[in-house]
Order: sequence, then structure tokens, then C-alpha cells
Amino acid sequence: MSPPRRGYLNMVAHSELDQVPREKILNQQGYSSCSKENVAVNDIQEPEEKICHQNGSIASIPTKLTTSASGDSLPPAKKIFHKKEEDCSLFVAFFTFLSYGVLLLVGYVKEFFNPPSTKEKNREDIEECPTITNFTIYLSYGVLFLVGYVKEFFYPPSTKETNREGYVPLYIGFESFYTRNVYRRIQDCWNRTICSVPGAIIDLMERTTPDYGWTMKLTGKIIKCINVGSYNYLGFAENVGPCHDAAEETTKTLGVTTCSPRLELGSMEIHQKLESLVAEFLGVDDAITFGMGFATNVLNLPSLLGPGCLVFSDEFNHASLILGLRLSGATVKVFRHNDAQDLEKKLREAIIYGHPRTRRPWKKAMIVVEGIYSMEGSICDLPNFIRIKKKYKTYLYVDEAHSIGALGPHGGGVVDYFAADPKDVDIHMGTFTKSFGAAGGYIAGSKDLINHLRVTSHAQIYAASMSPPVAEQIITSMATIMGKQGDGEGRRRIQQLSRNVKYFRQRLRQMGFIVYGHDDSPVVPMLLYLIPKIAMFVRELTNRGVAGVGVGFPATKITGGRMRFCLSAAHTKEMLDKILEEVEEVGRLCGCRYSTAVKNPEPIEW
Repeated sequence: MSPPRRGYLNMVAHSELDQVPREKILNQQGYSSCSKENVAVNDIQEPEEKICHQNGSIASIPTKLTTSASGDSLPPAKKIFHKKEEDCSLFVAFFTFLSYGVLLLVGYVKEFFNPPSTKEKNREDIEECPTITNFTIYLSYGVLFLVGYVKEFFYPPSTKETNREGYVPLYIGFESFYTRNVYRRIQDCWNRTICSVPGAIIDLMERTTPDYGWTMKLTGKIIKCINVGSYNYLGFAENVGPCHDAAEETTKTLGVTTCSPRLELGSMEIHQKLESLVAEFLGVDDAITFGMGFATNVLNLPSLLGPGCLVFSDEFNHASLILGLRLSGATVKVFRHNDAQDLEKKLREAIIYGHPRTRRPWKKAMIVVEGIYSMEGSICDLPNFIRIKKKYKTYLYVDEAHSIGALGPHGGGVVDYFAADPKDVDIHMGTFTKSFGAAGGYIAGSKDLINHLRVTSHAQIYAASMSPPVAEQIITSMATIMGKQGDGEGRRRIQQLSRNVKYFRQRLRQMGFIVYGHDDSPVVPMLLYLIPKIAMFVRELTNRGVAGVGVGFPATKITGGRMRFCLSAAHTKEMLDKILEEVEEVGRLCGCRYSTAVKNPEPIEW
């Protein structure tokens, strides 16, 4: 589970009274004219009318009179100044909570008798959530929501902020209710503070709460844990070694920032060197780099798409892709996760019928997928997506944030994994945050594509360019992966990661846990389903020296709560055995070995 990352600000809009006739305002039921002064037009002071609402608020309306050409008085201009804002009444609050309760109850009952499938359509090896567990999930959420609604009915939270009298509430709605009544109770399992390099071993700073999760305080104690939560796939996040030394030297010579975007005075020779290396590594014509991975998607998709364009997006695509597509204004159609048949069916229909309003052809069509899905651990069906792209002449955008470096015999990502032609993918996107132990992102492809982004991308025009020592970290780690330096260290790390992933996944299945994803994916989701089990798993593993990440609704669907392990080439077999030993023991205590599949009785070799 993670903090709600998709929320909407429910802002209360004040209606303009200028659009309503003055007489209708004064004569409307529930209003009365409190005072009215008739003042000559030539007087210096402008009169005001005060309208009293039955809830006690007062609206003051200046009545500046104007005269038409015929001498008749025109209706005065009116402006509203709210003198008083009140909290939502208990009566309205009750029905607000009641409406949420009824909707949730109906949903729980419906999905209990007709449970939604938790199985990927094209992955028959994934097990369904047991029916009794499905019911318990809904029951646990129902109890939490019911307790929250009853509590907030009798003790409604104030929507006012200090020194903000008269303001519309800034954050109010179901998201804030969920945070107060569900996430707060177990927030010690997230947002944890570290004080070391996020390598194979990590230092966590212990926290405690004196008020049931409303605030967290550091105790000063340091907990050493094996790290299976960070995206350090190839183990380059380290404070010793060639990458560290090269970044340190670059900091001494070039500093830590350019204080300027690339389009102005932020371009350095090291940036050009990095982009040339990225293009060579991926086997494409050119590449462009950015200082933030999330912004690489958000700020570049609007440069490639616009209104009248059609996008087919996987249902489990990352939030950065979703946000970038929304900003572009393109029409987005979602297809089932990693399902090429569903994609082709929807693509064919969209091409036949055209734009739903005009029935005209789309300006362009694009398929947007990820290499490895960070919550599911699944690898995209790239060969079929390439086949569909060529058949229907659409563009293909592949986000390789989690797959670049961690997948394929040469670390070239999902394209390398399937031995595909890099030029069959129109837009290559990836980040340097994971396998390279750095920060930032890239887009690679044809010369024309990159030249277009250099002059239209908001991330290129407005954002500060990548920090020089970060660029040097990427150059050194990428050169190591490519075999340009390090005497085979890059290949050794890729092979070590591959062995770790296969061993860890097979051992978890042998223990009786439900594990999602492909066997070669370093993202290993282990299904726990229930909120209390997620919290208990995270806390117990931490106490036993293992730092993992729990994930649940709304970051996953409501029946998809899980632990997510991210494996690294820095993990040794002894570390993996220690993790597996503790996971097995905590799993026994939690009762979350749900798998009914036949277990492999043979010892798993590393």
C-alpha cells in the first residue's frame, strides 16, 4: 500500500450573482433585504445593499447607478463579498457519509457474488484470489469506512485552516477521508527515513508515534536491514568504486548544477557525451536526456500528441504516462493489461469508426506500453505489439524505466530481451533512476524525433539541465554495462541479477505464496490482499532486518494488496536465503500462503 497518489481537489465554486436579476435575488425564498438606502447619483459614496442568507452569511452589493441614453436607470453592477463561511452542517455531513456507505455496500455485495477476475487475461499461470479472502478484503475496508463515517458524523473534521477564515476548503473529499481513517493507522510502514546509500544493506531511522499515527517522531535508533525495496537493480547505487570516484571528480571540476535549462546556458559537453552514449547503447540514431524521470513522460508526451490524436494505453501504465497523456489532450483508450488481442480489436474499431464526434480519421495513433510494469512485475508482449504497430501503421512508445539495464543478455531492456530491432520501436523512453543508480530520464529514436523534442519539449526549454555528477554516474555505469570499462563487471552484474531473480521467485512459489510477474522480472509482487497483513508484514520484516515495500489500494486495485520485492545484483545468495527465511516465518504468522498450485519438491538451485 502506498499513499493515495490519485486525488481530486473538490473545490466549491461560488456562483456569480451578476447573472441573476436583482429583483429575483431579493424576492427569492430564504432571502430578505436587510437594508436599502436611496442615495443620489451625484453623491460621492456609493450605496451598498446587504443580502442576508438564512445560514447567516451576508453578501454586500455595491449599487452604483448608471443612466442610459434615454435617461432610465440601468440595473446596478453587483459584486459579492462573503463575510462568513461556515462548516458543513451535521445533516449534510450525515447524508454525505451515508451516500458513500450505500455505494460501497452495493459494490461489496455485487462483487462478492460476482467477484472481478484478478487474473491477467493472457497469463494463465496467475492464481485467482480465494473467494473467502475476497470477501474478507471488502469486509475489512467496509469496517474501516463505517467506523470512520460514524466517528466523523459525531466529530466532523474541521475544513477550516488556521488564518484562513472565509476561504473555500483546499482539501476535502474521499481522498482526505481515506487518509485520515485508513492510511493514518499504518503510515509508519511508508515514508520511512534512511541514512545510508540504498545498496544491498540499508540503514533505517526508527520512528514512533505518540498519537496513533497523526505525527511520527524519530527515536535516534538506526536499524540495519537487507534492502529489497529500492530500484537498485544492478547495484550501482554505492559510495565506493569507479562510479563514485568519477562522480566525485566531476563535482570538483564542474560543480553540482548548471543553473539553467538546456536551451539557454545549461548544455555542457558531458550532456552531449551522455546522449551519444545512450543512442549507441540502444542502437538508435539519437537521444535526449532530462533531469527527472517522471517529467520525461509528463512533459514530452504533449509535444508528440494533441487533440485529434488517438492513444492506446495499457491499463496498468504508470502515473507519469497517464498524466502526460491527459496533458496532451489526445483521446485515450485503455486496453487490458498486456493483451495484444484486446488492443488489436479496439484499434481496428477506432480506425473504422474514426473520431466519435466527427467520424473523421484520427491525426495519428500511438500505442503506449511499459517494458516491465512496476506493480505487476510483468514484461510487455513486445513482439505482438510490434506486429500490430506495423499492421495498422501506428506509433509505438515503450517506457523502459524498470527494464533498461535489468533485462536482456546485454542489459538493453525489453528490446534486447526479445532480440527485436530497436528501430521497430518509434519512441524509446527510460530512466536512469533504477539500473544506473542515478537520476533523470531519456527519450531516444530517430534524428527527426529528437530534433523536434529539442525545440518543443517543456522539459528541455524550462527545466534545469541534468546535474554534471549525475551525468557522470550514468556515463560510467552505462559504459560498464556495455563492456567499455570494468573488465566484464557489467556482464557479471547482469548475470547475477538474472540468477537472483529466478532463484527468489521459484523459492517463494515453493513456499506457497502467490507471486505475480514473469520469471525474468526483478520486480517480484507477492500477494497479501488484506490491509492488516500488509502492515504486519512490513513491520515484522523490518524488526527481523529486512526492508521491503507494501503496496495496496489505491496504488493497486482493492483486491490487489501485496509486498513488492525489488531484487539487485548486489544481493548475495546468503542475503536472499535470509530474506526468504524471514518471509516464510512472517507468512506463517500472517496466514498468507494462499497458493493452491502444485509445489516443486526439488531443491531450487541458485
